[in-house]
Amino acid sequence: MAQDTIAILGGTGDLGTGLAIRWAKAGHKIIIGSRTLEKAETAVTNLQKTSPDTPAQAMENGDAAAAGDIVVLTVPADHQLSTLDSVRDSLKGKILIDVTVPLVPPKVGTVQLPPEGSAGKRAQDLLGDDVMVVTAFQNIAAHLLQEDVKIECDVLIAGNKKAARDRVMELVEEAGMNGWHAGPIENSAAAEALTSILIQINRKHDISHSGIKVVGQADH
Repeated sequence: MAQDTIAILGGTGDLGTGLAIRWAKAGHKIIIGSRTLEKAETAVTNLQKTSPDTPAQAMENGDAAAAGDIVVLTVPADHQLSTLDSVRDSLKGKILIDVTVPLVPPKVGTVQLPPEGSAGKRAQDLLGDDVMVVTAFQNIAAHLLQEDVKIECDVLIAGNKKAARDRVMELVEEAGMNGWHAGPIENSAAAEALTSILIQINRKHDISHSGIKVVGQADH
């Protein structure tokens, strides 16, 4: 599989850190982006403490988006549009993997999708057809990505371009998970909504990281 430079915007959080660790092990070059270079450098320092064998470069979000072959957005939902708007020119012609889940505190266990229908659709509407928005990883427990464990939760991959979904499918597999084509970007709503449902399952059934599994595949 191709070795890419992957820029993780908002890579200061648990999800971005976990993806950085797993993709670096697969041979990809990792850039951690943040609103300021100082915050990105702090994130890289913390990443090296968590995983000393994970090399990463720190950049401000705009520089990171420009340098990345593939760009990943892992910021809180409130910062999704402002972050994308600040880097939109650097995203043209690229795949953007958006992991945004529109959780609305304090009722994060209640599905509250945005007026556009989903965070993924909102990103695609903002960026236009020049950017291939693909959504994924919304249902993964972030802390598990940082551990050397098999993750049982499958990944639903939504986006308007099949070739872009195929590439993200490869990256999901390189990160140690099963990915499934979930159709156009509008279908991201299902994966986003599932996060609130999984939160409820965790609460009500004393589970730390419930997930989803697609069944029915024939044995090979």
